[in-house]
Amino acid sequence: MATPDGFPASFYGEPGVLGMLSNGISAFLVLLQNFHTAHTGNAPVGVENILAGVHLILIGGICQLVAGLLSFRKYDHLSGTAFIGYAALWGSFGATRIYFGAFTKNTTVSSMTINNLSLSDDIMFNMYSNATTEIPVSHLSQSIKESAIAGLVPYILLSFVLAFCSATVNYIMPFVFGAITFTLVFEAVSLVSSSWALVVSGVLELLILLFAIYGSAALLLKGLTQRLILKGFGTPLFNVLLLGTTSSASAKSIGQEKKKNTKYAEPMALGFFCDTVSAFIFAFYSFGYMKSFGVGAAWVSIISVAQLFSSYYAHLRQDCYHTTKFGLHATYWLIKAWEEFVISVLLDGDSKVASGRETMVGNWFFVMAGLVLCVGSLTTDVLELIHNMLFVLLTVSTIPQIPLEEYYIFFGVASSLFTAASLYGTFSRLINTIAEKSLIPVGPQPVSTDRFKKALGCIKAETRDLNVLPKKDQASDALFYILNGVAALSALHASSSSSNPTFLHLTVPWVLISGAIMQVYVSRLQVTGGGRFGSVIPSIYVAVWATWTWFRFAGDLLQHSPQTAYAFTAGAIALLVINAFLVLIAAYRNLVLLFLTAVMEVVLVCFLLSTLQRLPYELEMAMLALFSIICIYGALASLLNCIFSQRLLPMGPLLIKEDEKQFFSAELPCPVANSRITSGLLKIAGLLEEGGVCGIPTDTVYALAASCKNPQAIEKIYNIKDRPAEKPICICISNVEQLVAAKPPFSPLLWEFMRNVYPGGISCIVSKGDWLFRLGVGPAYDRVGTNDSIMIRVPDHTVTGHLCDITGPLAITSANPSGEPDSTHHSMVISRLGHKIQGVLCDGDSNEVVASTVVNCLKIDEGTITIVREGCVPAVKVRQIFDRVKATML
Repeated sequence: MATPDGFPASFYGEPGVLGMLSNGISAFLVLLQNFHTAHTGNAPVGVENILAGVHLILIGGICQLVAGLLSFRKYDHLSGTAFIGYAALWGSFGATRIYFGAFTKNTTVSSMTINNLSLSDDIMFNMYSNATTEIPVSHLSQSIKESAIAGLVPYILLSFVLAFCSATVNYIMPFVFGAITFTLVFEAVSLVSSSWALVVSGVLELLILLFAIYGSAALLLKGLTQRLILKGFGTPLFNVLLLGTTSSASAKSIGQEKKKNTKYAEPMALGFFCDTVSAFIFAFYSFGYMKSFGVGAAWVSIISVAQLFSSYYAHLRQDCYHTTKFGLHATYWLIKAWEEFVISVLLDGDSKVASGRETMVGNWFFVMAGLVLCVGSLTTDVLELIHNMLFVLLTVSTIPQIPLEEYYIFFGVASSLFTAASLYGTFSRLINTIAEKSLIPVGPQPVSTDRFKKALGCIKAETRDLNVLPKKDQASDALFYILNGVAALSALHASSSSSNPTFLHLTVPWVLISGAIMQVYVSRLQVTGGGRFGSVIPSIYVAVWATWTWFRFAGDLLQHSPQTAYAFTAGAIALLVINAFLVLIAAYRNLVLLFLTAVMEVVLVCFLLSTLQRLPYELEMAMLALFSIICIYGALASLLNCIFSQRLLPMGPLLIKEDEKQFFSAELPCPVANSRITSGLLKIAGLLEEGGVCGIPTDTVYALAASCKNPQAIEKIYNIKDRPAEKPICICISNVEQLVAAKPPFSPLLWEFMRNVYPGGISCIVSKGDWLFRLGVGPAYDRVGTNDSIMIRVPDHTVTGHLCDITGPLAITSANPSGEPDSTHHSMVISRLGHKIQGVLCDGDSNEVVASTVVNCLKIDEGTITIVREGCVPAVKVRQIFDRVKATML
């Protein structure tokens, strides 16, 4: 965690201010309604409830979501998880109030029978009698109270976990999160009891407001003054190390560790958090406590969106395993939520449901995808493996061929087990990431990396370079294959099912959510990956599956006219032509993707024939099945290859290979130079001297550089990257001796520590002073670092060192748009930022896939250093170096 004062506070800002104020104001809104209801006996109804729900979504949901996203970028594991989790809570609570307000109109009941989220049986009957919509209002309005309780209970458990974990960081957040925990308890009690629970809940919500105001003021003053004015932060209630001892058995392989250490907080706890909520709601529903899944669908949908953020930040950390896992889980929960919505709200009668479910096969792909995750977790830890095995059990329990009587019992038991494992996973991941050690047991690595590779027959002595993963492959590839596989297998059906309205109803969420809605998310990930063709293929397949759902499943339900079918015929022809170009694009990637797009061409031919009423169902079924088989292999191979950054499973050769010479001869958006020739180095040095901003290689990832002799060039970097102004830029020098010549007032301990870590992938934050003028930073003094601190880089890279010798100190920052993954090849810098910069020094692949590790040395004389950002050098190794240096200085 970052120190409470100095450089990190201004470097990352204080999103905790926004997060705590969002909780406080949201609690205040609920407080007002609770006190009013308890005092007058009149519960809020109609527009009043709807407006309250909108405010909760905007303030407690969206504003707090922003705070959570900023906390992840601040490398704050606890705040990122807590704020996004509570954003989902307030958003769900607001949605419930909107839902409730939409079904009550000017209803008044006595204070002894009213609660703020329930409806009387008479009101239910009147609403049903007056309903004029196609969806029976009685179905929509059922189980609002039970759904709210089902959603609140897991949040109570998780809020307690967050309160406990926050006690290891400071002593303000435990009171805020603890008050939220007890508030949720009494909010749930108020749903089944009289108004006294509303009064207690209101008092607790007042405490939340007071704690939040104080905590926000303390954080705000800390951010403005960069020192602690008000107490509460910087001192934990108890030391996290008291919870246990480090378990070396659970340590991961070095290769995997380096891939996961980046400037973003770890999102694993958030992913487990979301699984806990979704699984508990489904367990509550499966055991018969909820008659309708109308409100439940809203709660599960909102928490699934939160789970997508855990997948997204895993992608930014270049962690393909968790990108795939949490993306898959979010897809599963969304599909099951809206399937149960269709069953409980749109359909009526078990016989109809059974007739439609028995021919559905899409769930089988989730079973296979769960097994793929099990294989991928064999080299992580026992907790991951158990969690994935329980997910497989969960998917097996929802196989539609199981009779309905046994189906819900099996599903409920599986959801309960998955809830327990997810709750433990949330606690263990949070504590272990806060401590940066394995204090809570998660088990050893089930299978060693070497044994796993040998089992696949991919270990070849001295041939590592032959198996290096091509840069065209991306962390989101496995999720792309999984989503398309689910959509294809869900769309598979015989001609007899096409006239079954129940089957058509149930299939819509399966194909639409996996093939279209979730694939939009994959398209976004592909864009941030920086590949040559970006998100072209997933974006087109979004249109394919959306059109397929509209015509093949929703078409009969909407009773399209023959003229409408002709419009779909034209669309199918257009998609056929576009997919032909996708086949060509796939030839640049690998053979698996080429087969996939080729089979999709045949599938689109079947779609075209269906618009003409000439569909050969047997051909379509065979092609969709083949498409799914290709997808499951592509998912497995992509996941394993990405985890180990090697070709463990073959994806096939590139049929069309790019000519490297054509890359340099083609017209580029900016001048490029070859780092391997002296003239190239001098060319970039000249551009920097003239005030330009250039992309350069370092010992970690590519960086944007500007000469400290040209302060205006440093200002350009902020505009080029869209970098927040509160994030200062560090300086880069060629060697430690340059620092010695500048004679900074560093202590012997700091000098010795620097000599042990420089040159290398570590950046040190030190105090600013007049010595920077002697170093050559003079003109840029006010534009680098903060008012009293500066971060120094000495890359272990010959090219960068020679460049600094020519130009003097350089101001550098990673060469990527702010918030996106780092650039690991010069082509990524050119494609993403080439139109904004003056040149790129091309050096091929970077030595690392993540940025440097940032160490705060401002209090090194007090015997402490702080890891601000864990990068290519593990935090454990940095601390070992410091402990060794400190021991030699005594």
